Amino acid sequence: MSQSTRPIRLLLVDDHVPFREGLVRLLGSEPDLEVVAHCSSVTEALQSLSTTAVDIVLLDVDLGTERGFDFLLRARREGFAGPVLVVTAGMAASEAALLISHGAAGIFLKQHSAQLLASGIRTVADGRVWIDQHSLASLVGSQQARLASDRSNLTEREREVLRGVFDGLANKEIATRLQVSES
Repeated sequence: MSQSTRPIRLLLVDDHVPFREGLVRLLGSEPDLEVVAHCSSVTEALQSLSTTAVDIVLLDVDLGTERGFDFLLRARREGFAGPVLVVTAGMAASEAALLISHGAAGIFLKQHSAQLLASGIRTVADGRVWIDQHSLASLVGSQQARLASDRSNLTEREREVLRGVFDGLANKEIATRLQVSES
């Protein structure tokens, strides 16, 4: 079955049960989206990935005693190559940059509507990057300040990757542009 004829299968990882349950109901009303699993911890999420077909992971960065970044690293190490859309109340620009540099497909702030989230999910499913404008401005400002303070900290390759992110390219497109593997 092709992606266009079946719903986009979602794994929701968030430690707040009411938020998860509400999002399951809201996204369930979208005919092209299906929450196939939802959980509250890195361990549960990795278990779900090993037993359930998932197209996109919706990941909170603050999972109580755990961090979403840990999930992202472990999921990639265990072979999950699908997009991970970070859905968060907020985070530092440095953490956002770290998540993007390690393969997150985007950042969505929880203060926005479920309809906008559904649009972000579809964007990521199409292989594009979704970054909330506030997060993007923060990332750009942080990177500009970092570059201004010490350009030697960023290699030319890192600058090329960052240019690709800022151009809105997916990881695969950046890899193609740089003639390297996506990983």
